Amino acid sequence: MATKGLLLAALLALPAFAQTYSSGQQVWPAFEGWEKNDDGTFNLVFGYMNDNWQEELNVPVGPDNKFEPGPADQGQPTHFLPRRNRFIFRVKVPKDFGTKELVWTLNTQGRTAKAYGSLRQDLLLENVDLMSETGSLGAGASSPEIRANKPPVVVLNSPKTLTAKVDQPVELIATVTDDGIPKPLKITPAMVEQMSKRPPQRPTVNKINGLHLSWFVYRGDGHVVFEPSQIKVWEDTRAGANSPWAPIWLPPPVPADGRYMVKVTFGEPGTYTLCARADDGGLTTDELVTVTVTR
Repeated sequence: MATKGLLLAALLALPAFAQTYSSGQQVWPAFEGWEKNDDGTFNLVFGYMNDNWQEELNVPVGPDNKFEPGPADQGQPTHFLPRRNRFIFRVKVPKDFGTKELVWTLNTQGRTAKAYGSLRQDLLLENVDLMSETGSLGAGASSPEIRANKPPVVVLNSPKTLTAKVDQPVELIATVTDDGIPKPLKITPAMVEQMSKRPPQRPTVNKINGLHLSWFVYRGDGHVVFEPSQIKVWEDTRAGANSPWAPIWLPPPVPADGRYMVKVTFGEPGTYTLCARADDGGLTTDELVTVTVTR
């Protein structure tokens, strides 16, 4: 009995991610909720959960990645990053959408999953909900100042549509401004010391607030390299601010003029959609760029 008790204690002491998979698992589409637009229309907000910790899957729009009813292509991603990716895209529906449903079907690893978008009253999303779900707010944190937070503003200084050649980098420039809410966490010497031991990996559910911009592949099946390397936009619960086994993530310094520059190199020809996501720690703004790559 003593041996069994020790075994049970050891199993309970294992971190939650002990039984995880690097690859081979499916991607689950997720309906996050809906937003009101000023013109009376609505946005149905979707994201996804990739059960893989490392594998990135590509599923082109078609029978395995479609919306219905209506056009199969509603702007959804075809390149799926690891782990949990919230509030990735929005589908605008008309004022009279009523009790209808918009269904996103995703077939990965031979398994099919569906997400059902609707205007259920309990799924209304406001900014405070977005900030809470992404880990920006602590328990019960809902001050008037926080509620006043506005998403960052992103202006692309390079074209939204451009061409490139394989292995020849192209430069993308985006200018980001923000209202300074939420205030970045005060960094202590202990945090800096911990961060110096292991390089930061990515923002997390328990992330530290701070403005930054990250580029990632939204659509396109091919090897893409960003220089400098970009902060990962997916959630990794192992790297929370209070985690004993992961480094503290600190946002990099914002460029003095707010202009973020990145060089992108493509390993294969094709059409790629890249997303620039500005994140102030609580709210995000995305801008998309389409690149046609030839040899």
